[in-house]
Amino acid sequence: MLVLGIETSCDETAAALVRDGREIVSSVIASQIETHKRFGGVVPELASREHLDKIVPIVEEAFSRANIPKEEIDGIAVTIGPGLVGSLLVGVSYAKAMAFALEKPLVGVNHIEGHIYSVAFENPPVEYPALALVVSGGHTNLFFVPEPGKYKVLARTRDDAAGEAFDKVAKMLGLGYPGGPIIERLAREGNPKAVKFSVPRMGDGSPDFSFSGLKTAVTKYVRESGVRPVENGDAPSQAIKDLAASFQSIVIRSLVGTTERVAAEYGPRTLIVAGGVACNGALREAASRAAAQLGIPAYFPSLHLSTDNAAMIAAAGTVKLRAGERAGFDLNADVTLRLQNLDNPDEALRKAKVRYRL
Repeated sequence: MLVLGIETSCDETAAALVRDGREIVSSVIASQIETHKRFGGVVPELASREHLDKIVPIVEEAFSRANIPKEEIDGIAVTIGPGLVGSLLVGVSYAKAMAFALEKPLVGVNHIEGHIYSVAFENPPVEYPALALVVSGGHTNLFFVPEPGKYKVLARTRDDAAGEAFDKVAKMLGLGYPGGPIIERLAREGNPKAVKFSVPRMGDGSPDFSFSGLKTAVTKYVRESGVRPVENGDAPSQAIKDLAASFQSIVIRSLVGTTERVAAEYGPRTLIVAGGVACNGALREAASRAAAQLGIPAYFPSLHLSTDNAAMIAAAGTVKLRAGERAGFDLNADVTLRLQNLDNPDEALRKAKVRYRL
Protein backbone atom coordinates (compact mmCIF):
# COMPACT_ATOMS: atom_id res chain seq x y z
CA MET A 1 0.00 0.00 0.00
CA LEU A 2 1.40 3.39 -1.06
CA VAL A 3 0.17 6.34 1.01
CA LEU A 4 0.73 10.08 0.63
CA GLY A 5 1.16 11.84 3.97
CA ILE A 6 0.62 15.58 4.41
CA GLU A 7 1.69 17.48 7.56
CA THR A 8 1.05 21.21 8.20
CA SER A 9 0.19 21.36 11.90
CA CYS A 10 2.68 24.06 12.89
CA ASP A 11 5.67 25.49 11.05
CA GLU A 12 6.80 22.69 8.73
CA THR A 13 5.18 22.02 5.39
CA ALA A 14 5.79 18.34 4.66
CA ALA A 15 4.77 15.63 2.21
CA ALA A 16 5.92 12.01 2.01
CA LEU A 17 5.19 8.81 0.14
CA VAL A 18 5.37 5.70 2.33
CA ARG A 19 4.97 2.08 1.25
CA ASP A 20 3.34 -0.43 3.59
CA GLY A 21 3.77 1.86 6.58
CA ARG A 22 7.50 1.14 6.94
CA GLU A 23 9.36 2.22 3.79
CA ILE A 24 9.88 5.90 3.03
CA VAL A 25 9.83 6.30 -0.74
CA SER A 26 10.24 10.08 -0.56
CA SER A 27 10.02 12.74 2.13
CA VAL A 28 10.14 16.51 1.70
CA ILE A 29 10.09 19.05 4.54
CA ALA A 30 10.12 22.85 4.26
CA SER A 31 11.04 24.50 7.56
CA GLN A 32 9.97 27.98 8.63
CA ILE A 33 12.59 28.48 11.34
CA GLU A 34 14.17 31.47 9.63
CA THR A 35 10.77 33.16 9.32
CA HIS A 36 9.94 32.86 13.01
CA LYS A 37 13.42 33.13 14.55
CA ARG A 38 13.33 36.91 14.95
CA PHE A 39 10.06 36.63 16.90
CA GLY A 40 11.38 33.99 19.30
CA GLY A 41 8.55 31.61 18.43
CA VAL A 42 5.98 30.65 15.81
CA VAL A 43 3.67 33.41 14.57
CA PRO A 44 0.46 31.61 13.50
CA GLU A 45 -0.53 34.02 10.72
CA LEU A 46 2.91 33.88 9.12
CA ALA A 47 2.96 30.10 9.43
CA SER A 48 -0.33 29.61 7.60
CA ARG A 49 0.72 32.01 4.83
CA GLU A 50 3.94 30.05 4.24
CA HIS A 51 2.00 26.78 4.12
CA LEU A 52 -0.20 28.27 1.40
CA ASP A 53 2.88 29.20 -0.62
CA LYS A 54 4.65 25.86 -0.16
CA ILE A 55 2.04 23.10 -0.07
CA VAL A 56 1.76 22.62 -3.84
CA PRO A 57 5.50 22.58 -4.66
CA ILE A 58 6.28 20.37 -1.64
CA VAL A 59 3.74 17.71 -2.67
CA GLU A 60 4.90 17.92 -6.29
CA GLU A 61 8.50 17.43 -5.18
CA ALA A 62 7.56 14.37 -3.12
CA PHE A 63 6.11 12.71 -6.21
CA SER A 64 9.01 13.86 -8.37
CA ARG A 65 11.63 12.39 -6.01
CA ALA A 66 9.73 9.11 -5.88
CA ASN A 67 9.28 9.10 -9.66
CA ILE A 68 5.72 7.90 -9.13
CA PRO A 69 2.58 9.37 -10.75
CA LYS A 70 -0.11 10.62 -8.39
CA GLU A 71 -2.61 8.09 -9.72
CA GLU A 72 -0.61 5.20 -8.24
CA ILE A 73 -1.16 6.08 -4.58
CA ASP A 74 -3.65 4.01 -2.61
CA GLY A 75 -4.71 6.73 -0.20
CA ILE A 76 -3.99 10.07 1.45
CA ALA A 77 -3.36 10.73 5.15
CA VAL A 78 -3.38 14.27 6.53
CA THR A 79 -2.85 15.78 9.97
CA ILE A 80 -6.13 17.18 11.31
CA GLY A 81 -4.99 18.21 14.81
CA PRO A 82 -3.89 19.26 17.29
CA GLY A 83 -2.00 22.29 16.04
CA LEU A 84 -2.48 25.81 14.70
CA VAL A 85 -5.88 26.08 13.05
CA GLY A 86 -4.73 28.14 10.06
CA SER A 87 -1.83 25.81 9.38
CA LEU A 88 -3.95 22.67 9.74
CA LEU A 89 -6.61 23.98 7.37
CA VAL A 90 -4.08 24.41 4.56
CA GLY A 91 -3.10 20.73 4.67
CA VAL A 92 -6.65 19.44 5.21
CA SER A 93 -8.07 21.52 2.35
CA TYR A 94 -5.32 20.41 -0.03
CA ALA A 95 -5.69 16.74 0.95
CA LYS A 96 -9.46 16.79 0.45
CA ALA A 97 -9.12 18.42 -2.96
CA MET A 98 -6.51 15.91 -4.05
CA ALA A 99 -8.53 12.94 -2.77
CA PHE A 100 -11.56 14.20 -4.68
CA ALA A 101 -9.63 14.78 -7.90
CA LEU A 102 -7.88 11.40 -7.81
CA GLU A 103 -10.83 9.50 -6.33
CA LYS A 104 -8.60 8.14 -3.57
CA PRO A 105 -9.55 7.30 0.05
CA LEU A 106 -8.71 9.90 2.69
CA VAL A 107 -8.03 9.59 6.43
CA GLY A 108 -7.34 12.17 9.11
CA VAL A 109 -4.47 11.56 11.53
CA ASN A 110 -3.82 12.87 15.02
CA HIS A 111 -0.45 14.63 14.96
CA ILE A 112 0.61 13.05 18.26
CA GLU A 113 -0.25 9.57 16.97
CA GLY A 114 1.93 10.37 13.98
CA HIS A 115 4.89 10.94 16.30
CA ILE A 116 4.33 7.51 17.86
CA TYR A 117 4.52 5.96 14.39
CA SER A 118 7.75 7.83 13.61
CA VAL A 119 9.68 4.89 15.08
CA ALA A 120 8.25 2.49 12.47
CA PHE A 121 10.92 3.08 9.83
CA GLU A 122 14.27 2.28 11.42
CA ASN A 123 13.42 -0.04 14.31
CA PRO A 124 12.11 -3.59 14.65
CA PRO A 125 8.31 -3.90 14.89
CA VAL A 126 6.97 -2.61 18.21
CA GLU A 127 6.06 -5.29 20.74
CA TYR A 128 2.87 -4.52 22.63
CA PRO A 129 1.87 -3.36 25.12
CA ALA A 130 4.08 -0.31 24.81
CA LEU A 131 4.65 3.00 26.55
CA ALA A 132 5.00 6.04 24.30
CA LEU A 133 6.57 9.26 25.57
CA VAL A 134 5.86 12.06 23.09
CA VAL A 135 7.85 15.22 23.86
CA SER A 136 7.82 18.28 21.62
CA GLY A 137 7.36 22.03 21.61
CA GLY A 138 3.60 21.73 21.88
CA HIS A 139 3.05 18.37 23.57
CA THR A 140 4.35 16.32 26.47
CA ASN A 141 2.35 13.12 26.92
CA LEU A 142 2.90 9.58 28.15
CA PHE A 143 0.62 6.92 26.63
CA PHE A 144 -0.17 3.30 27.35
CA VAL A 145 -0.52 1.50 23.99
CA PRO A 146 -1.93 -2.03 24.49
CA GLU A 147 -2.15 -2.65 20.71
CA PRO A 148 -1.78 -0.64 17.50
CA GLY A 149 -4.18 2.29 17.36
CA LYS A 150 -5.33 2.04 20.99
CA TYR A 151 -4.21 4.65 23.54
CA LYS A 152 -4.67 5.68 27.13
CA VAL A 153 -3.15 8.94 28.39
CA LEU A 154 -1.18 8.20 31.55
CA ALA A 155 0.40 11.63 31.98
CA ARG A 156 0.23 14.98 30.24
CA THR A 157 1.66 18.42 30.90
CA ARG A 158 -0.42 20.68 33.11
CA ASP A 159 1.12 23.83 31.60
CA ASP A 160 4.18 24.30 29.36
CA ALA A 161 5.30 21.43 27.15
CA ALA A 162 8.94 20.43 27.62
CA GLY A 163 10.02 21.85 24.26
CA GLU A 164 8.19 25.08 25.00
CA ALA A 165 10.07 25.35 28.29
CA PHE A 166 13.39 24.90 26.44
CA ASP A 167 12.43 27.70 24.03
CA LYS A 168 11.33 30.08 26.81
CA VAL A 169 14.43 29.51 28.92
CA ALA A 170 16.66 29.99 25.88
CA LYS A 171 14.90 33.25 25.07
CA MET A 172 15.29 34.39 28.68
CA LEU A 173 19.04 33.75 28.44
CA GLY A 174 19.40 35.51 25.09
CA LEU A 175 20.27 32.29 23.26
CA GLY A 176 17.88 32.49 20.32
CA TYR A 177 15.29 30.21 18.73
CA PRO A 178 14.70 27.29 18.63
CA GLY A 179 15.98 26.85 22.16
CA GLY A 180 16.24 23.07 22.49
CA PRO A 181 19.28 22.48 20.27
CA ILE A 182 21.09 25.53 21.69
CA ILE A 183 20.57 24.51 25.31
CA GLU A 184 21.63 20.94 24.53
CA ARG A 185 24.84 22.16 22.92
CA LEU A 186 25.71 24.48 25.83
CA ALA A 187 24.78 21.82 28.39
CA ARG A 188 27.60 19.61 27.11
CA GLU A 189 30.05 22.21 28.44
CA GLY A 190 28.19 22.88 31.69
CA ASN A 191 27.84 21.28 35.12
CA PRO A 192 24.35 19.76 35.56
CA LYS A 193 24.73 19.94 39.33
CA ALA A 194 25.79 23.59 39.47
CA VAL A 195 22.28 24.92 40.09
CA LYS A 196 19.98 23.08 42.48
CA PHE A 197 16.51 22.80 40.95
CA SER A 198 13.77 20.50 42.23
CA VAL A 199 12.13 17.92 40.00
CA PRO A 200 8.55 19.17 39.42
CA ARG A 201 5.91 16.95 41.02
CA MET A 202 2.13 17.20 41.23
CA GLY A 203 0.69 17.87 44.68
CA ASP A 204 -2.15 15.42 44.03
CA GLY A 205 0.24 12.55 43.33
CA SER A 206 -0.59 12.45 39.62
CA PRO A 207 2.21 11.48 37.22
CA ASP A 208 1.41 14.56 35.10
CA PHE A 209 4.23 16.84 34.00
CA SER A 210 4.69 20.54 34.82
CA PHE A 211 7.48 22.80 33.60
CA SER A 212 6.08 26.26 34.28
CA GLY A 213 7.38 26.24 37.86
CA LEU A 214 10.82 25.18 36.69
CA LYS A 215 10.83 28.05 34.20
CA THR A 216 9.95 30.41 37.07
CA ALA A 217 12.78 28.94 39.15
CA VAL A 218 15.21 29.69 36.30
CA THR A 219 13.91 33.26 36.13
CA LYS A 220 14.38 33.67 39.89
CA TYR A 221 17.90 32.24 39.74
CA VAL A 222 18.91 34.56 36.91
CA ARG A 223 17.62 37.57 38.82
CA GLU A 224 19.16 36.67 42.18
CA SER A 225 22.50 35.31 40.98
CA GLY A 226 23.23 38.11 38.55
CA VAL A 227 23.66 35.83 35.53
CA ARG A 228 23.79 38.06 32.48
CA PRO A 229 21.90 36.94 29.35
CA VAL A 230 23.87 36.75 26.13
CA GLU A 231 23.86 40.03 24.21
CA ASN A 232 25.11 41.22 20.82
CA GLY A 233 26.33 37.80 19.74
CA ASP A 234 28.76 37.41 22.67
CA ALA A 235 29.91 33.92 23.64
CA PRO A 236 27.83 32.39 26.47
CA SER A 237 29.49 32.52 29.89
CA GLN A 238 30.27 29.43 31.95
CA ALA A 239 27.42 30.45 34.26
CA ILE A 240 25.03 30.26 31.30
CA LYS A 241 26.40 26.83 30.33
CA ASP A 242 26.01 25.54 33.90
CA LEU A 243 22.47 26.90 34.07
CA ALA A 244 21.61 25.26 30.74
CA ALA A 245 23.00 21.93 31.91
CA SER A 246 21.17 22.11 35.25
CA PHE A 247 17.87 23.03 33.60
CA GLN A 248 18.15 20.29 30.98
CA SER A 249 19.05 17.72 33.62
CA ILE A 250 15.90 18.40 35.63
CA VAL A 251 13.64 18.27 32.57
CA ILE A 252 15.08 14.88 31.62
CA ARG A 253 14.84 13.57 35.17
CA SER A 254 11.17 14.55 35.21
CA LEU A 255 10.41 12.89 31.87
CA VAL A 256 12.35 9.68 32.44
CA GLY A 257 11.57 9.36 36.14
CA THR A 258 7.83 9.55 35.49
CA THR A 259 8.14 7.01 32.69
CA GLU A 260 9.99 4.59 34.97
CA ARG A 261 7.36 4.89 37.73
CA VAL A 262 4.49 4.29 35.31
CA ALA A 263 6.29 1.36 33.65
CA ALA A 264 6.38 -0.48 36.97
CA GLU A 265 2.57 -0.59 36.92
CA TYR A 266 1.90 -1.18 33.23
CA GLY A 267 4.65 -3.66 32.32
CA PRO A 268 5.38 -2.52 28.75
CA ARG A 269 7.37 -4.61 26.28
CA THR A 270 8.63 -1.56 24.35
CA LEU A 271 9.41 2.05 25.21
CA ILE A 272 8.83 4.61 22.45
CA VAL A 273 10.33 8.09 22.79
CA ALA A 274 9.33 10.49 20.03
CA GLY A 275 8.72 14.15 19.21
CA GLY A 276 11.07 17.04 18.58
CA VAL A 277 12.70 16.87 22.02
CA ALA A 278 13.60 13.23 21.26
CA CYS A 279 16.46 14.76 19.24
CA ASN A 280 18.10 15.56 22.57
CA GLY A 281 21.03 13.20 23.05
CA ALA A 282 20.95 13.34 26.84
CA LEU A 283 17.26 12.36 26.84
CA ARG A 284 17.99 9.45 24.52
CA GLU A 285 20.78 8.22 26.78
CA ALA A 286 18.67 8.50 29.94
CA ALA A 287 15.66 6.79 28.34
CA SER A 288 17.87 4.00 26.98
CA ARG A 289 19.32 3.39 30.45
CA ALA A 290 15.84 3.31 31.97
CA ALA A 291 14.60 0.86 29.34
CA ALA A 292 17.64 -1.38 29.89
CA GLN A 293 16.87 -1.51 33.62
CA LEU A 294 13.30 -2.49 32.75
CA GLY A 295 14.61 -5.17 30.38
CA ILE A 296 12.86 -3.77 27.31
CA PRO A 297 14.02 -2.02 24.12
CA ALA A 298 13.78 1.75 23.67
CA TYR A 299 12.87 2.90 20.18
CA PHE A 300 13.62 6.39 18.90
CA PRO A 301 13.04 7.93 15.48
CA SER A 302 16.12 9.16 13.63
CA LEU A 303 16.79 12.87 14.13
CA HIS A 304 15.14 14.00 10.90
CA LEU A 305 12.01 12.00 11.78
CA SER A 306 11.83 13.33 15.36
CA THR A 307 10.67 16.77 14.29
CA ASP A 308 7.43 17.25 12.35
CA ASN A 309 7.34 15.28 9.11
CA ALA A 310 4.80 13.69 6.78
CA ALA A 311 6.29 10.17 6.72
CA MET A 312 5.00 9.54 10.24
CA ILE A 313 1.53 10.76 9.20
CA ALA A 314 1.55 8.39 6.24
CA ALA A 315 2.61 5.49 8.49
CA ALA A 316 -0.22 6.14 10.95
CA GLY A 317 -2.63 6.64 8.06
CA THR A 318 -1.65 3.31 6.51
CA VAL A 319 -2.89 1.47 9.61
CA LYS A 320 -6.19 3.35 9.44
CA LEU A 321 -6.67 2.75 5.72
CA ARG A 322 -5.97 -0.97 6.11
CA ALA A 323 -8.56 -1.10 8.89
CA GLY A 324 -11.14 0.34 6.49
CA GLU A 325 -11.28 3.85 7.93
CA ARG A 326 -12.38 6.57 5.53
CA ALA A 327 -12.97 10.29 6.01
CA GLY A 328 -15.66 12.21 4.18
CA PHE A 329 -15.17 15.53 2.45
CA ASP A 330 -16.57 17.22 5.55
CA LEU A 331 -13.27 16.39 7.30
CA ASN A 332 -12.09 19.42 9.25
CA ALA A 333 -9.24 20.58 11.46
CA ASP A 334 -9.58 20.08 15.20
CA VAL A 335 -7.07 22.05 17.26
CA THR A 336 -8.16 20.33 20.50
CA LEU A 337 -8.02 16.77 19.13
CA ARG A 338 -7.15 14.27 21.87
CA LEU A 339 -5.48 10.89 21.57
CA GLN A 340 -7.34 8.63 23.98
CA ASN A 341 -9.73 6.04 22.65
CA LEU A 342 -9.83 3.21 25.19
CA ASP A 343 -13.38 2.95 26.54
CA ASN A 344 -12.18 0.58 29.27
CA PRO A 345 -8.43 1.10 29.74
CA ASP A 346 -8.21 -1.13 32.80
CA GLU A 347 -9.75 -4.04 30.88
CA ALA A 348 -7.37 -3.36 27.98
CA LEU A 349 -4.44 -3.52 30.41
CA ARG A 350 -5.70 -6.80 31.88
CA LYS A 351 -6.09 -8.35 28.42
CA ALA A 352 -2.66 -7.13 27.36
CA LYS A 353 -1.05 -8.70 30.41
CA VAL A 354 -2.84 -11.97 29.81
CA ARG A 355 -1.97 -11.95 26.08
CA TYR A 356 1.72 -11.41 26.75
CA ARG A 357 1.83 -13.33 30.07
CA LEU A 358 3.24 -10.37 31.95
